Amino acid sequence: MTQLAVSGVAVEFGATKLFEDVTFTVASGERWGIIGRNGTGKTTLFRLLTGEMAPTSGQIARQPGIRVSLLEQHRDFGDAVTVWEAAAGQFAELLALERSLEDQAGRLQHDSSEAALDRYGRDLERFEREGGYTIAPRVDAVLHGLGFDPAAARATPVAVLSGGERGRLGVARQLVTPADVLLLDEPTNHLDLETTRWLEDYLATVSTTVLLISHDRAFLATVADHILHFEGDSATAYNSGYASFVEQRSLRRLTQQRQYEQQQRKVASERDYIARNLAGQNSKQAKGRRKRLERMPRLSAPVSDEATMAVRFETAERGGDRVAIAEHAAIAVGDRILVEDLTATLMRGETLGVLGPNGSGKSTLIKALVGQHPVSRGELRLGGGVIVGYYRQDLAQVPLDKTLYEVINDLRPTWDRRLVQGHLGRFGFSGDEVQRRADTLSGGERARVALAMLMLSRANLLILDEPTNHLDVESIEALEDAIDQYEGTVLLVSHDRELLRTLTTRLWVLHDRHVTDFDDNFAAWEIVSTERQHAASVKAAEEEALRRVQERKKTARRGESDRGDRDALRATRRQVAELEAMINTIESRIDELTRSLEDPGLYTQANGPARATAFGAELERLKQDLERALDNWGTASETLDALNAGTSRG
Repeated sequence: MTQLAVSGVAVEFGATKLFEDVTFTVASGERWGIIGRNGTGKTTLFRLLTGEMAPTSGQIARQPGIRVSLLEQHRDFGDAVTVWEAAAGQFAELLALERSLEDQAGRLQHDSSEAALDRYGRDLERFEREGGYTIAPRVDAVLHGLGFDPAAARATPVAVLSGGERGRLGVARQLVTPADVLLLDEPTNHLDLETTRWLEDYLATVSTTVLLISHDRAFLATVADHILHFEGDSATAYNSGYASFVEQRSLRRLTQQRQYEQQQRKVASERDYIARNLAGQNSKQAKGRRKRLERMPRLSAPVSDEATMAVRFETAERGGDRVAIAEHAAIAVGDRILVEDLTATLMRGETLGVLGPNGSGKSTLIKALVGQHPVSRGELRLGGGVIVGYYRQDLAQVPLDKTLYEVINDLRPTWDRRLVQGHLGRFGFSGDEVQRRADTLSGGERARVALAMLMLSRANLLILDEPTNHLDVESIEALEDAIDQYEGTVLLVSHDRELLRTLTTRLWVLHDRHVTDFDDNFAAWEIVSTERQHAASVKAAEEEALRRVQERKKTARRGESDRGDRDALRATRRQVAELEAMINTIESRIDELTRSLEDPGLYTQANGPARATAFGAELERLKQDLERALDNWGTASETLDALNAGTSRG
């Protein structure tokens, strides 16, 4: 069933045409990846689909009654005070009802009057009808999957969150909001590797139609089954996933180039004939050809890879063989230890990927290496002859109070205007744009300026902290090629799995204050550590199931009178207690196995992968045992509730 139909749509802002002739249809359950260079109109398309904007020309048809939900890059949480309320959105009032039910269930031990029982019954029926037992655990599960503590989220103010945390909270709110079509604008920004994988798995389980703008190629390859590619002044729809799109895009560009060249040769031939014969015996034929030539629809030159960044990194000198040395190094922020007892050496020519969840200390480790953060114990230093080029995640290296021309001229004071403008032109800034102040730039534009500065460093060690955050797909591909051709050493912090797969030769994996040195690339790490992801999924399923148990326990009535079938009541209570003990035992073993599988050191041992496989098989058995125990607990709890209700009414 078609949910959205876009036909011949164009958008103009005054005399500026953003795009034209965009046509595609979206059917129920499809997952569209929206890609293209920054500024080509991807976010504007989302505003058109929600009805916030109207196209200059063309039509957009929506299925009647369809609910379209947009996650914007700039997060707005309305009047929500706590993180849980912000994530729950319109369901936040269920939190208040849940608290009321908890209080009522407790008071029923002392007040089992008809009025109290009636109120409790009405509120409990409403709570169940509106999905209280499913919505609250769903909010908790989404928050947990995106890196929040669900229990703490009920008290944590939104106001204290960092920018990255607000970004993750925005994703959580959007996933919880009921919608038929979900529009996600760069949802993986601010997500680490594990959280991005969780989002992939989550989107695979929902039936909602998804349109997402993303520069994460691995994420697109996993999630999208259709691609809309903005290029030039229009967009082309591809009825395929990302990998097939890349092949089709290359063939399409090749075909367009051939057609364009054929037409250019024909135009040149016609013009030559007209020039030679306009005043001669064949003047009539020449004039006729001139009229036909004037009416001929002209093909535009295809957009080529040359239109993206032209970045290239070179080294001024070779440097020593030992680029970075750590000897029993410890790094802390205040009283919190981030890294302890790090002993490792980064050798010349390696491309080291640094992995770890958000907040584990990756950026602080880099700052300590370059002398911008103290080392608590041990030693962490650069080798001899090392020249560092440092790309900061926050782009603080770009001076905001200067024009782009001044930024580059300060780094190359001997260059004349032509060379400065030519260098900026390699990164997409031409004409009067070079006189823009850096504080007027978008995130993507500032990122390109930072790379233009980095290119001039001629460093033999490039330290890149999340360099793809603000870049579009084609700029990332250009950066990837530049790093691949670079002859120096690279230290790369990134959540871009495709970049890590292509470039890394070695990994440092941060986990629980320790750094595991994995002497192979990221692709190999993904293979040997597959059980880590399995453990995370089992743990997530277990926690969601247990949260459902807790929801029912919190609102369960605990009062009863002295009448009724006491033997049945005692037997059922004993059964519930035994099942709860069994659940606790299984949960403890799952926690133990999960901790073992999450430890990167397991996968560097000779028998590590085999042990991980055995642990994973046991986890799967425990998951099934837990499901059975929870089902039995649910049945027994309902029986107990019925017995309690019967004795209270007796």
